[in-house]
Amino acid sequence: MSRYRPPSAPKSAYITKEGSDILLTELKYLWKEKRPQVTDTVREAAAQGDRSENAEYIYGKKQLREIDRRVRYLEKRLAACTVVERVPNDRSKVFFGAWITLEDEQGTKKRYRIVGPDELDHHPGYISIDSPVARALLKKEEGEEVLIRVEGKEKMYFLDAIEYVEVIG
Repeated sequence: MSRYRPPSAPKSAYITKEGSDILLTELKYLWKEKRPQVTDTVREAAAQGDRSENAEYIYGKKQLREIDRRVRYLEKRLAACTVVERVPNDRSKVFFGAWITLEDEQGTKKRYRIVGPDELDHHPGYISIDSPVARALLKKEEGEEVLIRVEGKEKMYFLDAIEYVEVIG
C-alpha cells in the first residue's frame, strides 16, 4: 500500500469579509498566544533532563508542529484568497455571499449562504461555492425552479428568496 494521495481539487479563492476576519483571528491567536504558551511548556519540560522519555516534552513538540502547520496553511490561504466585501450590483440573482431560501416539493424551507470553502465550519447554514448545490444556484433568480443533482440523485427546489448582507466597517 503506497502513501500516494492524488491531489485534491483546487479550492475557490474567494472568502467573505467575516470569514477572513475569523481566519485572521485564529492566526493571531495561534501565533501570539497559543504558540508562546506551548513553547514555554516545552522549555520547562526540556529543563527536566532526559527528553527521550519525557511525555510533556514529546507532546509539546508535537503541538508545536501542529500549530506551525496550521499557521503556515492560514498564511498561505489568506494570501491566496480574494476577500469579497461588496454586494453585487444585480441583487436579483444568486452570487457569492448570497443568503438563499430554498423550498422543496413538500414545502420545507431551508436557508443557506454561499461562501468560500474555508468558511464552512463557522456556520451550519453555509455551503461552499464549489459544492454542486451552489453551482446549480449561481446566477438563478428569485422564483425560479432549480434542479439539484447530489450523489446521483436529482431533486427540484423553488428559489424562494435571495438576500445580501451589507458589510459595514
